[in-house]
Amino acid sequence: MKLITYRAAATRPLALLTAMTVATAVLAGCSGGFGESGDTSSDGKTTISLSMQNENVELSDPATWNLIQAFETANPDIKIDVSGEPQAQHLQKLTVAAQSGTLPDVFWVYNSTAKQMNQDGHLLDLAPIMDELDMTDRFSETSLSNFQEGDVQYGLPYQALITGYFYNKAILDENGIAVPKTFDDLLAASQKLSQNGVTAISQGASQSSFSVWAFLTDLVRFGWQDKYEAILSGDEKYSNPDFLRLYEHIEQLADAGAFPSNTATQTFQQAVDAFANGEAAFLDGGVWLSSYLQDFPIAKDVGFWEGPTYSDGVGEQEIVMNVPSAPFAVSSKVGEDDAKLEAVKKFLDFYYSDEGQQILVDNGQPPVTTYDPDIPAESTVFQSVIDVAQKLPSPPAQPDLQVEEPVANAMYDSIYGVIQKQLPPEKALDLVQQALDTLFRTRNARADRVRDV
Repeated sequence: MKLITYRAAATRPLALLTAMTVATAVLAGCSGGFGESGDTSSDGKTTISLSMQNENVELSDPATWNLIQAFETANPDIKIDVSGEPQAQHLQKLTVAAQSGTLPDVFWVYNSTAKQMNQDGHLLDLAPIMDELDMTDRFSETSLSNFQEGDVQYGLPYQALITGYFYNKAILDENGIAVPKTFDDLLAASQKLSQNGVTAISQGASQSSFSVWAFLTDLVRFGWQDKYEAILSGDEKYSNPDFLRLYEHIEQLADAGAFPSNTATQTFQQAVDAFANGEAAFLDGGVWLSSYLQDFPIAKDVGFWEGPTYSDGVGEQEIVMNVPSAPFAVSSKVGEDDAKLEAVKKFLDFYYSDEGQQILVDNGQPPVTTYDPDIPAESTVFQSVIDVAQKLPSPPAQPDLQVEEPVANAMYDSIYGVIQKQLPPEKALDLVQQALDTLFRTRNARADRVRDV
């Protein structure tokens, strides 16, 4: 069976395990690099290295893999050397590689990490390449602005991120439940399903604590977008009354038996398979699962839901998370090698061409450009996601992609802490605030060292 891995992260149910995982990943990064990509080989091929956040790109990210195969077929003089590790290890290795000047040529990276790399001079400014290849008009303004600093375009969107709930209408119908609209609807559905011995929301925290996309969207429904800059500057707390109400709602779902009893021990892949095999009514996930779910008999009954509205929420409630994912970035050293630079230009031009974007679509990924895709009639699950994405507004970014990795990890752990009844809502909020406070102390210490110098 093929694997589905949006982000592969080490198991860390709470903050202590998060710290242990990061330390382990740093050691892993120090003990092994990304490998040599080479320049031009004896057979005349130019090799560029592409490093991803998945251990097996062919299985975990077939859209990217098939696009690469098509590119190499169209450009027989260029070889893409693809490698990957679980997300936490990948990001740590990138940090070490940046410090040692050994970054891969092209790589997936957290936006917060890319920003720091750009400030440190490790990334190639892609704006001149985009101008040269007339690429700018292929993108919406917001899909580029997330990865800009001033006039510098330090990254380009890797894939579109559309998240929410898949639902099995057959299970809902069997239990006399309509597709929910509000949180009260979802809570009532969860209570009824639990009483009937059916898992409401399939979740898996083991080795996949990032898999809380629906609840990250809910953060926006409680004012994240208006608050996050103040939270990141220390002027406001993550532990605030609005977020507390959201976490109390998550606790209500847990108390209603909405989540599987083995949430802590099953992986996201296992959660996906439980839904795919008709064992749960809802699945917290996103568009990248479409082609996988399409291969199961339940596909005819699968729809996509953007998530609930909240009567006690903050701001616009009828939204869908439809944003650029973490970016592709290019090492500044590519600019020092003419052959490699030309190869990277050709790769980016192909990736964001209509042909390249259609390959993403054919593999269940929406285009990240303004390309109007041809969606196969048989791709009913994918179409259900696109239908929702096209009718609702979206925030500019997913909350965890607007913070540094330790804070994102704490956000995941806090949500799963409540889902698993390991943390009361107040303590869950404090977990994230502690990660922020640690970040502030680190920044202040760094600033003090700079002043001393």
